Amino acid sequence: MTRDICSTAGFYRNGALGVVSDTVRLRTRPALPEGERPRGATTGLAFPARRTGTLAVARERVKNRAPLVATWLYPRVSDQAGTSQGAPAPFERYAPATMIVLTLALLAAAAPADDWPRFRGPNGTGLQDTAPLPKELSATRNVVWKTALPPGYSSPIVSGDRIFVTGYEGDKLLTIALDRATGKEVWRRESPRDRQEKLDRRNGPASPTPAADGRNVYVFFADYGLVSYTFAGEERWRTPLGPFNNVYGMGASPILAGDLVVLVCDQNRGSFAAGFRQGDGKEVWRTPRPEALSGHSTPILFEPAGGPMQVIAPGSFRMDSYAAATGEVVSYVNGLPGEMKSGPVLVGESIFINGFSSPDNDAGRQVAVLPFADVLAKFDANKDGKISPAETPDERTKKYFVFIDLDEDGAADAAEWRIWTIGSASENGLLAFRAGGRGDQTGQALRWRYPRSVPQLPTTLVYRGVVYMVNDGGILTTLDADTGAVRKQARLRGAIDHYYASPVGGDGKVYIVSQSGVVAVLDATRDQEVLSTGQLDDEVYATPAIAGGRIFIRTRGALYCFGS
Repeated sequence: MTRDICSTAGFYRNGALGVVSDTVRLRTRPALPEGERPRGATTGLAFPARRTGTLAVARERVKNRAPLVATWLYPRVSDQAGTSQGAPAPFERYAPATMIVLTLALLAAAAPADDWPRFRGPNGTGLQDTAPLPKELSATRNVVWKTALPPGYSSPIVSGDRIFVTGYEGDKLLTIALDRATGKEVWRRESPRDRQEKLDRRNGPASPTPAADGRNVYVFFADYGLVSYTFAGEERWRTPLGPFNNVYGMGASPILAGDLVVLVCDQNRGSFAAGFRQGDGKEVWRTPRPEALSGHSTPILFEPAGGPMQVIAPGSFRMDSYAAATGEVVSYVNGLPGEMKSGPVLVGESIFINGFSSPDNDAGRQVAVLPFADVLAKFDANKDGKISPAETPDERTKKYFVFIDLDEDGAADAAEWRIWTIGSASENGLLAFRAGGRGDQTGQALRWRYPRSVPQLPTTLVYRGVVYMVNDGGILTTLDADTGAVRKQARLRGAIDHYYASPVGGDGKVYIVSQSGVVAVLDATRDQEVLSTGQLDDEVYATPAIAGGRIFIRTRGALYCFGS
């Protein structure tokens, strides 16, 4: 038996835990001389993991009621150097010849081990690689069931025997629970609504995706705040937040971190990240994000060996890592694009993030902005020390004035002009960073950067060492995840369209859904080889969910369940 059960993933040696692809594996192991096989059968268990790289993943699956089975843990043996790669209790060194029976209770007999409990699934990876998946999807192919829904841009999540979405009907903000097996609506609940936030035409009042823990579901509506329900539909608590002033409207989704609900609220002014107790919705911490502007990137989790669980939260020009329990800034990197609407992806110790501000921020197309003092001297007709839309020096500035006037007072001051200057100089790009460290990691964390055909909204998918990035116009770029080298770049064959949904993957396939409802299925083993394209009967803005060999795709007016 090998001494390193997970050397390729770079996690624990000689221990019971390893992460391979998206599976945490607990292996049995006897304390016997090298090369000698143990007597009797050994057992183990495997269940899907959020790739945070530590045992916290396993703890989270237990807490979230994923079904586990009993396993035998044989004594652990240290390296010759005496190290254990930081594995925490209870997997520390055991006495020789001692056999430990670790019983992990079946916390929810019906709850499958491959939930999709938040936006883009386990830790936002967009991956669920645990069961066979169909290679053809359309309005008539491989449809298990279809359920009509009210409109909403939030993506479906899957937890236990439930599917959750949000939506709206007239002035009503709705949380809807469906039966996972049949698609039948189990309940719907109306959230309070204190106001109606100003929205971009491409946004709506039900855009953030829910999060669930196997017992409870947590939803965020910008027109009210956070609300939590039990799986039976009973309201547990409500926490009002806002009002907000994001030029697009709010879009980031809540995530669960330990015993907290974490929400990142980026806006024109007063951006913050905050943690709320899952039990009662009370705010535990709030950390200002003064650099962050009008983005809506949903964060992910990272737990370094020997360190606290962290929340990775990209924003304008900067990505912060917060201690999940306290909100303390652990580390940060500068150099991100001016607007961050896509989410980060963690693979091993690397974070992948793409950001797009405007076509003027493509590499080599940045436009220099005149110094504020020069603009005032030449264009400030009323001499009030600010620049109004009528006083702007060029048509480009007038076009983007809604993004410049952050406090919406009808004029740009020196501080707003400074941000406009920095934003104009920023560059769209896909970036790969090394995770970890403390303090300012700007000069050492960046692994590589790719600047072309970057999407405005879809988050990248990293699957089997390949980065998949589809931009708004349907150009698919595949890159080597280690080096950033381009493997192929081409229009997505048979699916040239606009794209808002993020690609997802599993079973050696990549699924990409266009705005008009074209579903392209790619072979992940062959560069951009399209296995099939199929047409749905409505537009799609939501990212698909994958769970238990099923794919769930929300159109503008329905939720499809597909399976082989």
